[in-house]
Amino acid sequence: MRLDKFLKNSRIIKRRTVANEACEKGRVSINGKVAKPSGKVNAGDTIEITFGSGTTKIKVLAVNEHATKEAAREMYELC
Repeated sequence: MRLDKFLKNSRIIKRRTVANEACEKGRVSINGKVAKPSGKVNAGDTIEITFGSGTTKIKVLAVNEHATKEAAREMYELC
C-alpha cells in the first residue's frame, strides 16, 4: 500500500493530501530512509513522522485497504 494512503487509512494523519505534503517535505521515513508518498508500506515496517518539534515512531502491524475507526487502531502500534 502507498505510504500516504496508509497514513490516512490508519487515521494517523487526517487527510491524504496532508500525508502527501508531509512525505514531500521529508518529514516521514520508513525503516530509517526518507520516504516518498508513493513508498510501499508492509507489515513489520517502522514509520517515523516528525510533527513540529516532536517525533512519532510507529510499527506497522497490518495493511488494510479499508478500515473502520476501531480497526484502524489495530493497524499499528506506537514504539
